[in-house]
Amino acid sequence: MIKPSNSLTLGQVTAYPSAYDPGLLFPISRQVGRTDLSLEADRLPFVGWDLWNAYEVSWLTPTGMPRVALLRVQVDALSPSIVESKSFKLYLNSINQTQFASSQALLDTLSRDLCAVCDSPVKLSLIESAEFAQQRITEPSGICLDDQDLVIDRYTPDDSLLCNVPTSGVVTQSVYSRLLKSNCPITNQPDWACVQIDYTGHQIDLVGLLKYIVSFRDHGGFHEHCVEKIFTDIMRRCKASKLSVYARYTRRGGLDINPWRATPGMAAPELQRSARQ
Repeated sequence: MIKPSNSLTLGQVTAYPSAYDPGLLFPISRQVGRTDLSLEADRLPFVGWDLWNAYEVSWLTPTGMPRVALLRVQVDALSPSIVESKSFKLYLNSINQTQFASSQALLDTLSRDLCAVCDSPVKLSLIESAEFAQQRITEPSGICLDDQDLVIDRYTPDDSLLCNVPTSGVVTQSVYSRLLKSNCPITNQPDWACVQIDYTGHQIDLVGLLKYIVSFRDHGGFHEHCVEKIFTDIMRRCKASKLSVYARYTRRGGLDINPWRATPGMAAPELQRSARQ
């Protein structure tokens, strides 16, 4: 389990900022969670990114007129650090009363600050109000694991539930579940997600796979850590030749976090949000 620093703002009572302050951003080393998974920084078995959607972005024009927009932030999974979520919320709130000459000036500022804290290039896009009507809601495709009627009695991660169907051939399959739930390791608040798994390899036992996903229900872990654990457990237990794990978490405090991890060469998922987000 991840053991974050006591200096995190997450879980602490904090005053909301009244002026732009990039110093509010707090980095968390990715290696903290990866060490628990026996992953080495220079030998990761996956590529991917974390997609952050911010729904409460506002700033002032030079005349003092407020503007609102949606913000997409895409951070490469190979970046040394991620941004602690509450610090990101406080940082975004710090621009509410800040004037920017243009939307591009705002993006330039956000890009500079986020690249610095992640120690890596970050992709950003601003979706302004004129584009809101064009935003789509999409749902996962493939086999819904949740249609199975199972007896479940394990609510902490148990990778022994994962196995292949005996004597099965190689298949390419897409499955998903809306029953992924984990808990913030600091506040213990529930984190809800839909997880989509695409793989090529010997048939994975779908009963065991759903039981494994549900076994995260009492687990304390950040979103990115949970997805990397799911990826590494499936690869180790089921020996997939290709694997993609994409979790779309519901928003909290105006942010949703959507980690994607995959074997190199697999197509990246669409960036649209689901109905629950």
